[in-house]
Amino acid sequence: MDRCSKKLVKLLEEDCTYSAAQLAAMCNTTEDDIAQRIEALKADGVILGYKALINWEKTATEFVEAIIEVKITPQLGDGFDRIAERIYQYDEVESCYLMSGGYDVSVVITGRTLREVALFVSQKLSTIEGVTSTATHFILKKYKQQNKVFEPRQTQRERLIFS
Repeated sequence: MDRCSKKLVKLLEEDCTYSAAQLAAMCNTTEDDIAQRIEALKADGVILGYKALINWEKTATEFVEAIIEVKITPQLGDGFDRIAERIYQYDEVESCYLMSGGYDVSVVITGRTLREVALFVSQKLSTIEGVTSTATHFILKKYKQQNKVFEPRQTQRERLIFS
């Protein structure tokens, strides 16, 4: 990937609402070149999609998000891949990552209620052959995601008093 495409990818990751004209100006190229590069990046599987980052606490939408640590027995020839693929096929699963450390796979899921998440873990996730244990952590509040702070703290100006 050349320098311009790398810059383009970074800019789109930062804010995918930039116009072709804005991107062309920031990359010192033409709008046609930007359009061609974006199409090539999509075709190569570099750009997978675009998504707005939403602060759901400011909406009337109620749901529960959880991070689940999953320990897995690796499968001969497939390692963790076959089991991870079974896990990420579920609609509830937002993200699925192979991890290093105390557990093997991290799963982020969304449900309407705590009970719905608990049922997913007990009836779907833990019953998959090769899953040896799970630990569920419910997200209580988001402070920062994808480099965006959800609720910036009001900075207080210090008052200096000279006598």
